[in-house]
Amino acid sequence: MGIRLARLFVIKTKFEAFLVIYGLGAGSIERGMHYLQQYPGYGGWALFACCPVAVFMAGARILDSVERAALD
Repeated sequence: MGIRLARLFVIKTKFEAFLVIYGLGAGSIERGMHYLQQYPGYGGWALFACCPVAVFMAGARILDSVERAALD
């Protein structure tokens, strides 16, 4: 039963990967907006900029993993 449950969380296609990346991006922008409210000025903008950059890096890794799994 545990294996069947775990298979629900495996990203198999690029479409699923893009949905996950979209969710991460929406959450990162929301977190960045909180940073702007908490830290006005350059510090808040710097933290805001770090949020989407982390999603870009994670998204590239997710897409790379899906492509490699498709080749195997």
